[in-house]
Formats: sequence, C-alpha cells, structure tokens
Amino acid sequence: MFNVGELAVYPAHGVGMIEAVEDKKIGGADHTFYILRILENDMIIMIPTTNAESVGLRHVIGDKDVSQVFSILRDHDVIIETQTWNRRYRDYMKKIKTGSVFEVAQVLRDLYLLKTDKELSFGERKMLDTAQNLLVKEISIARQAPEEDVAAELEGIFNA
Repeated sequence: MFNVGELAVYPAHGVGMIEAVEDKKIGGADHTFYILRILENDMIIMIPTTNAESVGLRHVIGDKDVSQVFSILRDHDVIIETQTWNRRYRDYMKKIKTGSVFEVAQVLRDLYLLKTDKELSFGERKMLDTAQNLLVKEISIARQAPEEDVAAELEGIFNA
C-alpha cells in the first residue's frame, strides 16, 4: 500500500513520511510495520502493514478532495446542536480520530461557527487548533503551497 519515502496521513496526528518498512518478531510471530515519522512533531509511529487500512492510514488528498474540503468549510448554513461542551468535545474528537479530512473540516467549521456565538471551552479551543493544523498541513502538501497561504485562506473563509 505504501512505499518508503511516501507521505501518508495518520488519524489525529496528521501527515507523515514512511521512513521504512521493517519486519519484527513480536510474541514469536513475524510482523511487518510501516515506520511513519509525523512531519509536525517528528513523532515515530509503527503501524502493522496488515492493520494500516483499519487504523485509517491513507494517502494525502488530491485536488478534487481539496475542493470538497473548501465546500464543507464555506457551508455556514449548518445547525450546531445545542449540547454540553463535553458531549460536543467527545463527538468532535470521534470525528477527528476517523482520519477523514472531511470530518476534520466539519469539526473546524462547526467550532469556528460556534466561536462566533459563544466562548469556546479550553478543550474546544485546543481542538479547533488541532483541526486547523491537520487541515493546513495536508492541504498545503496537496496543493504544494506554503502553509501560511493555506492558513490565511482558511481564516478568510471564517472572517469574511
């Protein structure tokens, strides 16, 4: 599925580089692992190749998907459910952990819209930053554009 040197997205951690594919003996059984270095923080993650799809490891999105992400972000005609912040936080965290760029875009949009109505909790502010960082990194790689430009474009969508 992935080769050394390829970029891949790991749910909730973002874009990383496949640095190696290694065989290891664990519990008497041989397993093959992708060694993924997350670009944002140099974290190393070992992912069994047999579980890569089930844990959500995926390729960086393409142009068509970037357009769809921006469509989600521009859709401000959504109803944010009125629930407690901790219930919202759990729901949003579940979406981020799916690894779907579209779910992450929904979380970012919803938190930005919620922020215009009321102050976000500390956890929600951190989650907004996380969702924004995940999207900025992946979109900048997909478009081969500077992260600052992508971040400014996202800001423009919500501050227009």
